Amino acid sequence: MPRPTWDEYFIDLTRTIATRSTCDRGRSGCVIVRDKRILSTGYVGSPPGMPHCDEVGHLLRKVTDEAGKVTQHCMRTTHAEQNALIQAARFGISLEGATLYCKMEPCRTCAMSIIGAGIRRVVCEKRYHTAEDTRGMFAKCGVKLEVLKDEVEKYAD
Repeated sequence: MPRPTWDEYFIDLTRTIATRSTCDRGRSGCVIVRDKRILSTGYVGSPPGMPHCDEVGHLLRKVTDEAGKVTQHCMRTTHAEQNALIQAARFGISLEGATLYCKMEPCRTCAMSIIGAGIRRVVCEKRYHTAEDTRGMFAKCGVKLEVLKDEVEKYAD
């Protein structure tokens, strides 16, 4: 078996981190690195002290986009990227110049936080169905976005 590239290695780690997720709709993991060293990790889950989807079920909300397309989102949990950023903040770890690895392109809210944290590169395994804003913000702010597979992540309804 050939040795994985660093990007493959860290993307593989996101899959392992995702196994800790507590919402089966969005099992996702995130790892933030600098100089090939792990700074922080995160997975999809409820804030500490709050009930988990795996325990009490989902808190689904319907969202309608500008084109009228309706999608469902679980509002009980925090995204993997958010949890990785929060973990770094709790422990005083600067993310300036770091690379963030995740399952799919970050949502708009996560993208704003990633930019604010000073992360300079984001590597995703797949595309996200509503990532147009993310792509534009990253391009404007100088965050390099790389998507390894040009396919959209699918969710169960």
